[in-house]
Amino acid sequence: MTDLTKWNPEDEQFWEKEGKSIATRNLWISIPSLLVGFSVWLMWGIITVQMKNLGFTFGKSPEEAMGLLFMLPAIAGLTGATLRIPSTFFIRLAGGRNTIFFTTALLMIPSFGTAIGLQDPNTSFEFFMAMAFLSGFGGGNFASSMSNISFFYPKKTQGYALGMNAGLGNFGVTTMQILIPLAMTFPMLGALSGDPLILSSSSGTIFKRIAAGAETWLPNAGWVWMLWLIPLAFFGWFKMNNIKTENVTPNLKNPLVSFGRISWLLIIGFITAAIGLYFILTFESLTWVKWIALPAVIALTVFLMKRLSPGEIKANLERQYKIFDNKHTWVMTIIYTMTFGSFIGFAAAVGLAIKFIFGVKHVMVDGVMTHNLANPDGPATFMYVWVGAFIGALIRPVGGKIADKVGGAIVTQFVAIVMVIASVGVGYYAHLAYQSPTPQDFFMPFFVLIVILFTATGIGNGSTFRTISMVFNVEQAGPVLGWTSAVAAYGAFLIPKVIGEQMKATTPEVAMYGFAVFYAVCAVLNWWYYLGPKAEYKNP
Repeated sequence: MTDLTKWNPEDEQFWEKEGKSIATRNLWISIPSLLVGFSVWLMWGIITVQMKNLGFTFGKSPEEAMGLLFMLPAIAGLTGATLRIPSTFFIRLAGGRNTIFFTTALLMIPSFGTAIGLQDPNTSFEFFMAMAFLSGFGGGNFASSMSNISFFYPKKTQGYALGMNAGLGNFGVTTMQILIPLAMTFPMLGALSGDPLILSSSSGTIFKRIAAGAETWLPNAGWVWMLWLIPLAFFGWFKMNNIKTENVTPNLKNPLVSFGRISWLLIIGFITAAIGLYFILTFESLTWVKWIALPAVIALTVFLMKRLSPGEIKANLERQYKIFDNKHTWVMTIIYTMTFGSFIGFAAAVGLAIKFIFGVKHVMVDGVMTHNLANPDGPATFMYVWVGAFIGALIRPVGGKIADKVGGAIVTQFVAIVMVIASVGVGYYAHLAYQSPTPQDFFMPFFVLIVILFTATGIGNGSTFRTISMVFNVEQAGPVLGWTSAVAAYGAFLIPKVIGEQMKATTPEVAMYGFAVFYAVCAVLNWWYYLGPKAEYKNP
């Protein structure tokens, strides 16, 4: 029975007799589905590193090609974040089983397309832009997945369930950072893996460094996810459940109608993301445009969802939109952007940052600093890139547990201070490396500080979830979690974009100093609203 017409996890007898086993089954299908969603969404942070190693320049100068490569993970970040806004409301409109199956199946489109495009080094940049754009499906899935799992578990165990879903789902970042480099080392699918390409500079995997001149099979970066997505879609369809009750999905229609509802809201999200991307790319030389375009995309998405949706959907959205009348929705949105936005943004950008800062020599030629000469002594990016995201995801539940004991706001305050210091340090060593013919001399302190930064974001992800659960009532907590995660996910666009811009300007440290200022603002907000003498909620 796929539709559960009676579901009351707060009834202890019901929970122990049948509810717990059903919830557990849905959770353990949800987790790998979300993990692969994260992987497909953020895979451009690794694919572009190898594209750099293989000389994908799209007919541009090295400096222009660098900007284009940084743009691909940024594009995926923008669409993924935008799609989280409609995804927040999918479960009540379409049911959990229908939503998870359909959104997981949609990930096959960018995975398949990317595998095909990577077979030919002459594939246009516009094609890769389209695939990065569609990779946003994976970014949107977090909001609907978290909302779905929250309905399956009683309050006393929701922290565990949401922590497992979010924490292990976030491991999609690390899984991608480890699995893609490994998959590219051999012709995994024979002819489908394409002809081997020759590395123009050193690469590597988690286990070893690979020298320039070695063969690599880049299309496997797309194919490897198809091997996951096909069975996950099968299990999602045949083993998951819709909860067809008044407080979850009261007007559940047949699957085709549900898919249509999801598709309609996704189309709105894609349209608004495309509009924002158009203005950002058209006026790329005006770096301030993105700071106007992103809020406009968010506002336009919320507005169009309400105005262009059928009556039943519109009424549902109006009820959930009440979260916007609560000032704490906006405060927590900013603070959660500090933690999760930084986690996801640095995960998307750190690979290319390591490659372009430490993988090349920065030398003076005719009085001009150049950044084009490969550095054979530079670190093997793929050996290090996964560590920060791994620790950040692993420590997220720990942050939640600490917050349960001492309060969420005090933990978040400590996290903000650490992030300020770590960001300044990362910027400082990036500056030293980017002015040096031997940048590898500064890699280890840079790397250690990056790991500290990721660790702080992971702890902060757990503590901010605790604060949200304490500040908002049951009806609003779910939509607020979805909304804050949607806005924070724009970090996957902003951080690669800002770092790429500053790299092009030869001042990567400016990006990190700017992030440090933002973290300091978040520390002030957190103290004022949740720790200070005028706090409405004291250390929630």
